[in-house]
Amino acid sequence: MTTSQVAPSLNIVADENIPGLDQWFGDLGNITRVPGRTLTREQLMNADVLLVRSVTEVNEALVARTPVRFVGSCTIGTDHLDTDWLESQGIAWSAAPGCNANSVVEYVFCTLAALDIDWRGRSFGIVGCGNVGGSLQRKLRALGIDCKIYDPWKTDNPDSASLEAVLAQDVICQHAPLVKVGPHPSLHMLDATALERICPGAVLISAGRGAVIDNRALLALRKREPRFTTVLDVWENEPDIDLNLLQAVDLGSPHIAGYSHDGKLTGTRMVREALERALELPAAEPADASQAPQAPLSTELSGFAAIRDLLLAMYNPREDDARLRAAASEAENDGVPMKVAFDRLRKQYPKRLEFSHYQLAQAPNLDDATRQQLAILGLK
Repeated sequence: MTTSQVAPSLNIVADENIPGLDQWFGDLGNITRVPGRTLTREQLMNADVLLVRSVTEVNEALVARTPVRFVGSCTIGTDHLDTDWLESQGIAWSAAPGCNANSVVEYVFCTLAALDIDWRGRSFGIVGCGNVGGSLQRKLRALGIDCKIYDPWKTDNPDSASLEAVLAQDVICQHAPLVKVGPHPSLHMLDATALERICPGAVLISAGRGAVIDNRALLALRKREPRFTTVLDVWENEPDIDLNLLQAVDLGSPHIAGYSHDGKLTGTRMVREALERALELPAAEPADASQAPQAPLSTELSGFAAIRDLLLAMYNPREDDARLRAAASEAENDGVPMKVAFDRLRKQYPKRLEFSHYQLAQAPNLDDATRQQLAILGLK
């Protein structure tokens, strides 16, 4: 680390699965790594700073009567943070909105590639147009693909439409946060009635928050009439997910759509920057912030077949699906609790680089239009 001035010594308690902790916080003092799911108040009795992910509920029961002055969540959401209580106590907090948006967008396209679904010429509907949904919308526009978005907070969006209109599109991408109170709650927004509106042959991809979709209603519909393809990265009651629903979906993954290495490090950096502002700390930069060398890719194919295979060479969601189903089988046959297996998959998730780390080296049969589409998707 290089800093502009000497930093104070802080006691930092951090989720052990946050990457780049030493890189971004090592200059600030002592870092104690703990399992985020089982973090207790006793572990915070000497902490100045608490760094978490979405698996830790940060509220009065956890933080009251501790010396914590700052809470940072290295994730995009805040539904696990009691921000009202933190602010009432004068405890500064921050999340990392948008840090993994590109990772989730790449997950959407790789999922379609894994299902061998050519998205060109299909219409898209986006539920929730925050950082992730907005990034997907911009990518679709750049690709020349029509989309409609439903977000009651973004009614001035040029693609704004009713929820019914969004659910009538060919590909529906759910990226809404979980909101339980207020004028526009999202809990079970996609209930049995809404799910019935999805057209036969459509694709539903859920990579926002699990409880936005009524999982029981979805399972009942899938058992009765699996009219549309279903991809779930997020689930109700994580990490103790419904194994019957897992068996009923076409692709499943353990809440890792945003788990690119790039996105994780961006989240860690954003929280460090917020901590600097909150506690008036010196700015810091990693000693080596350069990207990894680009990996060359080649294809002899053309058209969508080339796009499909190149994307899957960079990231294949079927591998995540296979790992999740193997973990479910272990839970059923070996007595391992599913919540333990689910968290283990997230903790041991392999390093996944975003498309910008790859370069198209040889592709003799690609036309200019296909090359342009690959460039828009992020492949060099």
